Amino acid sequence: MKIMVIVAHPNLKGSRANQALAHELNNYPDIYVRDLYQEYPNWEIDVEREQRTLLLFDRIVFQFPFYWYSCPPLLKKWFDDVLTYGWAFGPGGDHLKGKQYIIATTTGGPENGYRSGGSNWFTISELLRPIQTTLTRCNGTYLPAFVTYNADQATDDYLLQEAKKYVDHIQAPERVLVH
Repeated sequence: MKIMVIVAHPNLKGSRANQALAHELNNYPDIYVRDLYQEYPNWEIDVEREQRTLLLFDRIVFQFPFYWYSCPPLLKKWFDDVLTYGWAFGPGGDHLKGKQYIIATTTGGPENGYRSGGSNWFTISELLRPIQTTLTRCNGTYLPAFVTYNADQATDDYLLQEAKKYVDHIQAPERVLVH
């Protein structure tokens, strides 16, 4: 299975958690990693290039910090620009049919804050539904997200453990992730 990870962090060098996750991916040459903010500092997304690149992979992972209950703005723009009507969905929009998608995100809050009655009122799965719906609308399979909680207070050892779990998660067969 060919895996691409699109890292979308506005300040990756300043993020211990996302940097740890992305750094661990460098140990796996079969995982193609891209830094969206580094590739498009001017926010002018090369839509045709992005669409061609998507066609090369079976599983696409979107890694980003979860803030204000969504993804960073450049990733949202990427979704809007790249996943177009007639290409990704709608009549003739079957180019991404059968692709698998995983969200990998980090939160500053604790896991118990993401539940019914918690400080965020909803589970992380519920809060990720708009992205899930976008990706499934593009004829793909949305697989369970990987979430690192308490990222801003995490020790280096915890982040290293999370990074190893992250790689295991994104490489796991669909039948293991969905049961």
